[in-house]
Amino acid sequence: MKKNILIFTAVLSLLIGCKKIDELTQFDMNYDQKVVIPSSTGINLPFNIFSPDVQSNSETTFAINDTRKDLIEDINLKQLTLTLTSPLNGDFSFLKSIELFITSSALEEVKIAWKDNIASNIGKSIELETTDADLKEFIKGEEFTLRVRAITDELITSNHELDVHSEFFVDAKILGQ
Repeated sequence: MKKNILIFTAVLSLLIGCKKIDELTQFDMNYDQKVVIPSSTGINLPFNIFSPDVQSNSETTFAINDTRKDLIEDINLKQLTLTLTSPLNGDFSFLKSIELFITSSALEEVKIAWKDNIASNIGKSIELETTDADLKEFIKGEEFTLRVRAITDELITSNHELDVHSEFFVDAKILGQ
């Protein structure tokens, strides 16, 4: 009986230890972009806006976290938040819906975040629903672009500047395994 308890304790310790080691190869990567929704955008008509190319700088971030590009198992979007920075008295009440897509020159576009039926009292910040798709090929590349597809439900008379904050969860292989 004592032998079984010792074996059980050893296996349990090993499993807990492996989980702790696995956590050492998991980290977050953050990106911030700016997007401008131009004034006089049509009402109830979808329109597209592209962000400037985003330099991923992934190899530097991987090195800081003691891993390499070839050891990345998966990268998922954990959170995407839009914050209205201009006009100062503005809010997101002009939006009916919004979707964000990620693309690169080498990969097909993927929808990564969205919000439908946006309430008129939403305020200056929106957290979007996010996909669980593996986005590692986009983030491992040198650069990617975000495309915003939005529908407004009211006429806007001035440009609306948005900060787009995205947080990606990265999981790398343990010791190359």
